Amino acid sequence: MENIPVRYIYTGSKELGSFETFSIRNIQDLLHGEDMVQELHRHDFFYILALEKGEGNHEIDFKSYQICDNSVFFMRPGQVHQLVLKAGSKGYLMEFKPDFYYCTDQLSSQIFRKASKMNHSHSDENRFRKLLSVLTYIFQEFTTRQENYQEVIKANLDIFFIELVRQDIKKHPDDINLYTQGRFEEFLELLETHVINYKQVSQYAELLNLSIYQLNAITKATLGKRCSVLINEYIILESKRYLLATTSQVSQIAAYLGYGDVSYFIRFFKKHTGYPPEIFRSKYIQTTRVI
Repeated sequence: MENIPVRYIYTGSKELGSFETFSIRNIQDLLHGEDMVQELHRHDFFYILALEKGEGNHEIDFKSYQICDNSVFFMRPGQVHQLVLKAGSKGYLMEFKPDFYYCTDQLSSQIFRKASKMNHSHSDENRFRKLLSVLTYIFQEFTTRQENYQEVIKANLDIFFIELVRQDIKKHPDDINLYTQGRFEEFLELLETHVINYKQVSQYAELLNLSIYQLNAITKATLGKRCSVLINEYIILESKRYLLATTSQVSQIAAYLGYGDVSYFIRFFKKHTGYPPEIFRSKYIQTTRVI
């Protein structure tokens, strides 16, 4: 079974294995006047691409976004993406491991969870300037590395996430209470961790100390979908990740995802996508080559 290519945070040192838990880089310095073209891969860290000026295309978990000015891309560990970023783009690329930024209270945790679910957001110039000023300060702290600079960076990350969520609330106000939102995000985290072994609503309800009815009420209130639908959607997403980012055989992917019967997995995949896995893979490859 082939693994999806994983990239790590690099310190800039030439020493083998020189990695760290946080990095922020200036996009213009990173591009060096050339286009950035990245093939499909995933990270083991949080990834934030904030662009004051930008042109290109960014595909995250097979959803394509046209890159434009005043935009932010926020990816969680495990998501797959491919990026084409044109020369002349301006902004920052920030990366950090889960153990670098940790929330000390429930509200901070809820804000961070909500921010990290926003794969793409677009602001007007004035709102984006607030985000950019925070990132510029973080970049200066990371570059100079004065005493306790990591604590200063973490404090500014709190501000950045609050502002990012504020801007989203202004565009998409909702009436979901914090408890419902928090339990829903707990469910999503469990789903990402346990989907290979747990595929039943009852299993997640038990992990969350909820009844099946309560868990379904939470998923309906947040996304308007039953819990079983979300489980199936995530299985399909993880299937696509391995089909399109590796050359593993369908039987290997099925076994990895917990399906001993490959024919059942093929029927399941076709039911939810319209194509058998191999046909889906070949169509995607043909499409990306045309683009």
